[in-house]
Amino acid sequence: MPHAKRWLYLVHRWLGVLLCAFFAMWFLSGVVMMYVGYPKLTQAERLAHLPPLRSAIAGPERLLEPAEALQHAGLAGPLQDLRLAMASGGRAVYLVAPAAQTGDTAPRPRRAPAPAVIDALTGERLQRVDAAHATASARAFAQEADPSIDYQGTIDEDAFTHSRALDVHRPLHRLHLGDSAGTVVYVSGTTGEVVRDAPLQERAWNYAGAWIHWLYPFRGNVFNDYWTDIVNWLSIAGIVLTVTGTVVGVMRWRFKGRYKTGSRTPYRGFMMRWHHVFGLVFAVITFTWIFSGLMSMNPWKIFDSGATPLRQQAMNGGPLVLPAQAATVQALLSVGSPNTRELRWVRNAAHTLVLAHGPIGAPAVLDATTATAHTWTPGAVAEAAARLLPYAVVRTDTLTAYDLHYYDRAAHTMTGGVDKPLPALRVVFDDPNATWVHIDPHTGAILGRTDSYRRTSRWLFAMLHSWDWLPLLERRPLWDVLLILLSLGGAVMSVTGVVIGWRRLGAKLRMPARSTGSGQGLRVNTRDTA
Repeated sequence: MPHAKRWLYLVHRWLGVLLCAFFAMWFLSGVVMMYVGYPKLTQAERLAHLPPLRSAIAGPERLLEPAEALQHAGLAGPLQDLRLAMASGGRAVYLVAPAAQTGDTAPRPRRAPAPAVIDALTGERLQRVDAAHATASARAFAQEADPSIDYQGTIDEDAFTHSRALDVHRPLHRLHLGDSAGTVVYVSGTTGEVVRDAPLQERAWNYAGAWIHWLYPFRGNVFNDYWTDIVNWLSIAGIVLTVTGTVVGVMRWRFKGRYKTGSRTPYRGFMMRWHHVFGLVFAVITFTWIFSGLMSMNPWKIFDSGATPLRQQAMNGGPLVLPAQAATVQALLSVGSPNTRELRWVRNAAHTLVLAHGPIGAPAVLDATTATAHTWTPGAVAEAAARLLPYAVVRTDTLTAYDLHYYDRAAHTMTGGVDKPLPALRVVFDDPNATWVHIDPHTGAILGRTDSYRRTSRWLFAMLHSWDWLPLLERRPLWDVLLILLSLGGAVMSVTGVVIGWRRLGAKLRMPARSTGSGQGLRVNTRDTA
């Protein structure tokens, strides 16, 4: 037993020397992330920065209709998605995503290919995004009369573009808009769209926030292939450190009686005393955050259920095919808002529709043939959704308020910036994975899918790590106060551990060499060890 106790102290001591600086960094950077997130370009931001489509049809040149543009570009066959916007090079373009050729039941690829880009005036397909094209895209995004664009060249990846969602757009063109916010934008090397924006304040805070919190110094360099393993194993080591520290702290605390000093802790030094006290008080929250941080990585794919893919073409009645007598762009824009920024042709719930997106709010849903407002017959969307899986539907709920599994977060947060409209349909299937599918009853689009594995991940990550619990999220600043106090308490525990570890390491380095046979190698003074 004394030997096991000795090793317990040693494991905690030297893991603390290695990891306490990481703990302090995670606690403090987590506070920053509560208010400043990793740069992203949300759907709302993207639409707000697109010029109105009315300006594209106001000139002397006629825009090609979708079928004409596809014919000019030599793109035939069914589509998955088709968009018209002034999104590339400051010009009106069609962005075309061909339908997958693998059928309904095959697994969907992890990352869809970048859409083809067709000039809506000439029908020419974009082959290359050069500096001039990227600068024109950035100028349109800036929405200023004469922005002083500074083209900074192409990059494959930098500190603010580690997201795998950007892989299809690499290399990226980096440009500084020269605006008062010091905004840098990244333009896709394949489509010419602005795919990320990062104001100066956001970039600066990220070095103290998400960039360091997610250990992104190990991304985009020689460590890139090992980043996942580094995060996983540091988290596991952190769990061991927390557990051993809790055991040591409880063993050394006098719950009955006191030490000769009159204190319940044996440590007399300031750092050791407060490390002991704060370690006990914040042990549970430290373990919770380190463990849930590990769960965020989906270590070794433990939350991958292997569930049957959704049969989206079965729900939609096949891929998108433009109707023979399609409504003209002019007609679609005349019905929609004067501020329409994007027209999107889709096939949802067995109907071919056009979504007219403005800068804010839900899109107008138009019939692709008549350009009139589309209204769903009662139960039509739910009936179509029942074909998504070859299993019976247990029930279909209409959500008029957010709950534990369908809720909205601020755009800057890790899970924020995604469209979560209300009301929403929740279709519950009687399949082995207990699948739920959320659907927008306004557009008929699938919003997301969750199953028992992903709901477990939601509890073990989002709930434990970010405290995504509606009673707290709806009562801010209570959520802020609790998380900041707990983070600062954990930071004090960690910083005192850093000081103790630094002193211990310095003492070891200054210690004269001893004979390996002296039997002193594992001696531990339990009066000053935590």
